[in-house]
Amino acid sequence: MATTALKEWAVAVKALREGRQVLLVRKGGIREETRHFRISAERFLLFPTYEHQRADLLQPEYQDDLTAVLAEARDPARIRFDTWGAMTDLFEITEPAQVEALAPFYCFSTQYAEERLRWKPRHPLLVMAVRAYRLKSPIEVPNGPEMGGCKSWLTLDLDVDPAELTAAIDDATYAARIADVREALSRVPAGTA
Repeated sequence: MATTALKEWAVAVKALREGRQVLLVRKGGIREETRHFRISAERFLLFPTYEHQRADLLQPEYQDDLTAVLAEARDPARIRFDTWGAMTDLFEITEPAQVEALAPFYCFSTQYAEERLRWKPRHPLLVMAVRAYRLKSPIEVPNGPEMGGCKSWLTLDLDVDPAELTAAIDDATYAARIADVREALSRVPAGTA
């Protein structure tokens, strides 16, 4: 059975897996078919990537996580999947005030998120609310040329058993965080969004 995988910075995957983050910020990749990010699946493996991650693009409380992620032993010939995600909500962000309001819910620096917002300004910044699940038994696959490049989505010949998934945070906590996200966006003054 084919499974979709979403490529994301390893540090962000770690934050989702640990229940410390519930949002991902996307605008598009250089190798996207239309050069715009599109939702290809609402349930997906999270494919940890190591390119482009920098401490200055993260909020201070996540910078040590980057150091830890980069220090982990990994085999460059293999990709290790240990996190599954389910997109529960999608927010289209068009204003810097919205980016600032959402900062408590993702690991990226406000400056980085605002840069993503300004890139291709006619298109909104897509903010995905993602419920993360840990795989009880991580899946490893060979890393080949088809896995590389600046594209967001890959289709893999894998099957993920729902019985293998454990929620990073419980239902009530996740629901409360998404309610907090909605509340933060509702506080952005009219005319700035």
